[in-house]
Amino acid sequence: MAYIEGFVLAVRDANRDVYRAHAAAMAPLLREWGATRLVECWGDDLPHGTHTDFYGAVKAEPGEVVVFSWIEYPSKAVRDAANAKMMADPRMQDLGPMPFDGKRMVMGGFDVLLDA
Repeated sequence: MAYIEGFVLAVRDANRDVYRAHAAAMAPLLREWGATRLVECWGDDLPHGTHTDFYGAVKAEPGEVVVFSWIEYPSKAVRDAANAKMMADPRMQDLGPMPFDGKRMVMGGFDVLLDA
């Protein structure tokens, strides 16, 4: 079964097109390194919670939108190898700076429990 690497982050609303272009430039590299799918979702209907919510998870600031994304890999081993290749590939520098604050990004790997 697939392995998922998920991300939640905050992007300035004004940087939507810059973020999309950055993600689109990453997609072929991720596929080359073994990803089978990349999905980027721009926050649209995110309620503010009483105790916790997406905004709080990434310490979103005024004017920022929460982005939820995931990358699908055939296995955790492929994901791990892809991450190592990503860190070593000089083409990553060609993409320029990330259009978000990586320090506030929440990310992690997930085993698929159900894919219906």
